[in-house]
Amino acid sequence: MSKQKEIQKVLQNFKELYPEAKLELKFNNAFQLLVAVILSAQCTDERVNQVTASLFKKYPTPHKFIEVSQEELEQDIRPTGFYRNKAKSLKACCQKLVQEFGGEVPRNIDQIVQLPGVGRKTAAMVLGNAFGIQQGIAVDTHVKRVANRLKLSEATDVEKIEADLMQSLPVEEWTYFSNAAILFGRRICQARKPLCPSCPFKDWCPSPEKRVNS
Repeated sequence: MSKQKEIQKVLQNFKELYPEAKLELKFNNAFQLLVAVILSAQCTDERVNQVTASLFKKYPTPHKFIEVSQEELEQDIRPTGFYRNKAKSLKACCQKLVQEFGGEVPRNIDQIVQLPGVGRKTAAMVLGNAFGIQQGIAVDTHVKRVANRLKLSEATDVEKIEADLMQSLPVEEWTYFSNAAILFGRRICQARKPLCPSCPFKDWCPSPEKRVNS
């Protein structure tokens, strides 16, 4: 099967599995999504949602994050893990948002990645899900695993994987693909024990895990 046919088959099956693939993080605006994604590092979305339910009420704007002490913010986000580094990143990120972008999340990936604690994955995720702007593909651990197992990219570097996917996928599908691949990676193509018998790609998947778990 050609790479283009594989991509189309993956998209088709993803849309049957997840017609409206959305992030599981809860947010009402781009700033909230930015904060939530920073907090989601090494933490489940469920736990992040539990924390942000009260966090966004206490700190509704970047200015509020700047005003609070480092110690207090650390305690507010402590359940998400790595809370000291995350608190530093959030405060520095909000400082730059206020000083250079008027407190608004920029709508350009080259500008967003200038924010402390923000890489291309976070930037693409925010742009695509908060603004509907397709300027990149968010490649997290799930997207990386799915892309490698389905041989959509054989690269190990996330930026190279993103480049491979951007070259193969229609631009309008970039955010959808990332969101769907994340759901697929969590629910079926899991890291340790992929549910290969339940996988829509089991008949042609080139991954060796298929033979082990089928």
